[in-house]
Amino acid sequence: MARRTTFSMASFNLYNINLPGLPVYRDTDGWDQASYDKKVAWSAAQLIDMPADVWGFQELWHEQALADVFTKAGLQDQYELLVPENQLGQRIVCGAAVRKAILVDEPEWIEHFPEKFRLMSGGGDAQTSEISVAIDKFSRPVLHFKVRPRANGKPISIYVAHFKSKAPTPLYFEQWYKDDRDYYAKHSSALGAAISTIRRTTEATALRMILTEEMKENDNPVVVLGDLNDSQSSNTLNILTGQPNYLLSGLSVGGSDTALYTVGMLQQYRSLRDVYYTHIYRNSRESLDHILVSQEFYDNSKKREWAFKGMDLHNDHLNSDDHKQTGTSDHGIVRANFEYRPIKQ
Repeated sequence: MARRTTFSMASFNLYNINLPGLPVYRDTDGWDQASYDKKVAWSAAQLIDMPADVWGFQELWHEQALADVFTKAGLQDQYELLVPENQLGQRIVCGAAVRKAILVDEPEWIEHFPEKFRLMSGGGDAQTSEISVAIDKFSRPVLHFKVRPRANGKPISIYVAHFKSKAPTPLYFEQWYKDDRDYYAKHSSALGAAISTIRRTTEATALRMILTEEMKENDNPVVVLGDLNDSQSSNTLNILTGQPNYLLSGLSVGGSDTALYTVGMLQQYRSLRDVYYTHIYRNSRESLDHILVSQEFYDNSKKREWAFKGMDLHNDHLNSDDHKQTGTSDHGIVRANFEYRPIKQ
């Protein structure tokens, strides 16, 4: 293995890529051949335009679809594709592609929350009622794998996640809704959005527990890639990152044992203005797709191993809504670049 001096990783929502004719959610016909060919061609072009050592993918339905994208790009011999066994279009999963020779061990897909996960409280005071959340698994299994870009370096632990979307959860098939449809129909949007928010917040908490168990009191590099369906300042991201303090003094005395730093924020500190967005809904531009890194990737950390070189973003395609006709994704693609530059003690 070469002693690599650079390392790059990217997050890419594939926008429900499935083989032609297979169902996508409630669309029983799915993509026709022409639409599928456009999706494959456009996705392949992104891989070529934004080369990365590690790709994290969301909204992947079929293993062959990802293989078709890499074949179209002419990259099939340069990467190992990480997809669950027998992923044949029956469900939506996270996947990845890792440049050959740097993958360590076998990948795993984490479906269930930690065994000791609890989200319940008696309220804390007389004015606050009890709460209990019974969710015990991720909407989309979290992909976990490790890579070693440098032969003499520590493995980097990478998680690819896709949290519950902001779209209101459909409630019309629930029995309590049917029993009083006239009343609940007026409130379905608010109730559905609340349920989606609770689910997304719960998923962030469960992943945070997994990350803390891995990161606590050690110097293991950790990365989270994915469509987290919430903005950088949201409670979802605050839970997941641990809200670290970003030092601006340039002194390498910062860092936090279990915190994660968003490359979007690292890029903003180097930019004159914030134009970072990866999704548009009703003319609202938000950053829903993130790359989060541990203190080993943070320039001002006393534990730095990799120095941040910059973030790239492909999002021009978001300015039109004809994603099915053009084969584009409805999310922007985020890439982060790092250089091996350990802190000098």
